[in-house]
Amino acid sequence: MTSVSITLSALSVSLSTTEPPSLGNPSNSTPCSLSTSFLGRKLSVGVPHSNKLALKHPTAVATVLFSLPTGKPERISSGKSSQWSARAIKSFAMGELEARKLKYPNTGTEALLMGILVEGTSIAAKFLRANGITLFKVREETVKLLGKSDMYFFSPEHPPLTEPAQRALDWAVDQKLKSGDSGEITVTHLLLGIWSEKESAGHKILVSLGFDDEKAKELSVSMDKDYVPSYK
Repeated sequence: MTSVSITLSALSVSLSTTEPPSLGNPSNSTPCSLSTSFLGRKLSVGVPHSNKLALKHPTAVATVLFSLPTGKPERISSGKSSQWSARAIKSFAMGELEARKLKYPNTGTEALLMGILVEGTSIAAKFLRANGITLFKVREETVKLLGKSDMYFFSPEHPPLTEPAQRALDWAVDQKLKSGDSGEITVTHLLLGIWSEKESAGHKILVSLGFDDEKAKELSVSMDKDYVPSYK
């Protein structure tokens, strides 16, 4: 048995343990006896093991869905669909955010275009910037074309897609399926999907900033790639 004597406020206190701590059984506490020379009494104190204080939480599992809204739900049930790349999904999410910033009720092709530029790391985004099409210019052209929303209007958390924007997404999926390639649907697919909607705001903004069919053809060469480290 070990005994340790300490002085607390001029009162001698003796703390002794009848056995060394056992780590083998976390359910038991180490018994010890506490006595004072002033009262001559002994108190039995149970000291819990430190691992008893640890809180145990169930492991959280995050699931990421590699898909975007589709106007052709039969694809999902038939299994004829491809996964979107992480950059394409982030571009879509940033597009929703841009629609909310402008207080628009829907996520249109113009918002998807801005989302591509906000994400910024894809081949499509770098190609746009290399041709002088920047986020600031697209946002400016969007306001010119569609106007400003009422200052008291608040967009929903996930502004629903406009019909042209949904068709742009479906066009991207269709092109990937036609290629027969097993890879992901990229940001370039998304951008060319926007370009395919001739009457959409996104297409008109691209035209106003100098994008044309020749540039679309040049970009389509890298359609199946989302990111190339050496690309400038």
